[in-house]
Parts: sequence; structure tokens; C-alpha cells
Amino acid sequence: MRWDALFEDMEAQLAARQRLDFEAEIAERALVDSAGIDLADRLRGSLGLGIRVRLSSGQAFEGVLSHAGSEALVLDEPQHQVLIPYAAAAQYLGLSRVAVSEPSTVRRRLGLGSALRGLARNRARVSILLTHGRAETALHGVIDTVGRDFLDLLMAPEGEDWRPASVRQVVSIPFRALAGIRSVGAPGG
Repeated sequence: MRWDALFEDMEAQLAARQRLDFEAEIAERALVDSAGIDLADRLRGSLGLGIRVRLSSGQAFEGVLSHAGSEALVLDEPQHQVLIPYAAAAQYLGLSRVAVSEPSTVRRRLGLGSALRGLARNRARVSILLTHGRAETALHGVIDTVGRDFLDLLMAPEGEDWRPASVRQVVSIPFRALAGIRSVGAPGG
């Protein structure tokens, strides 16, 4: 009887050790898998969720995540849409734990410049939030030209309908200064 108890105890120890090794391997694989996840993949896994994005300047935007590109996301607020470059964000609240990779190689190559060119093509009135450290500036106008790493904003008096004759100045803005671009119209419009 004593030998049976000894062998059962040894078998239980071996089984426990194998279970611990297996659990350690699973944990290690999970760490390796998560190391390959991009922020954009994590954001794509959160499409349709209400999230909060806090910028480095402290400003925060809340809304439904409607798009997650390779360099920027779009939040739908009740009255506006906001394009936020990933480089401007300091933290995200409310993201799902799910990650979804972008299957389209074309969409993976479309960056911030592509989104801004779409706004320029549509002559959409925008409000651009710029950050300089912890300071913020808002500029209002229409995006005219989009280069590789900058945009030109045609500024007209606030509240006035945009037309070429109302342009009072053109401001060139490097992409690295962009914190957010808010549409003047309603989401989807």
C-alpha cells in the first residue's frame, strides 16, 4: 500500500509539473503573439465602440470609432467627425482587447496624407487643432494643398461661407503639428 501511495504522489507531481509547463508555454506564446500587434490592429478591433482619446496636450475627444487607418483614426461625435493622427494621441480608453489586421495592402498604404487629400478634394470646412507641447491652437478654414508632410489651410473669417475671394491667408502646417481635424458638418455629411 505504501508503494502505491508513493507512485500516486509521484504521478500527481509529474502531472502538476506538466500542467505548469503547459500554462507557462501558453503565457509565453500569448506574449509573443501580442508583441506583433499594431495599434491600428487594436483600433480596428474596436470599430463601432465608444472610446476616448487623450492627446499629449491633455485635450480629449470622445466618440464612436468609425475608422482606423494606418496613421489616423476617425471618431464620430454627435455633431462632427474628428480625424486624429496616432502620433498626437497619448492614451486610448475603452478599446476592445480584440485585434484585427488590415487585409487590404492598398488600405495599409493609405496614410494621413490620403485622408487629408480627400478633405481637400471635397473643399470641406475644417477646424484644425495644433499642439505645441501643452499649448493648443485652433485654425478654421479649407484644406487647399496636401504635400508629403504638410498641408496648406485657406483661412477665411469664421462663420463666413467659404469662397476663394474670402481667403484672408494661407497657413502651411506640418503633419507633426496636427492634433486633430474636426469636420464642420455632421458625421457622414
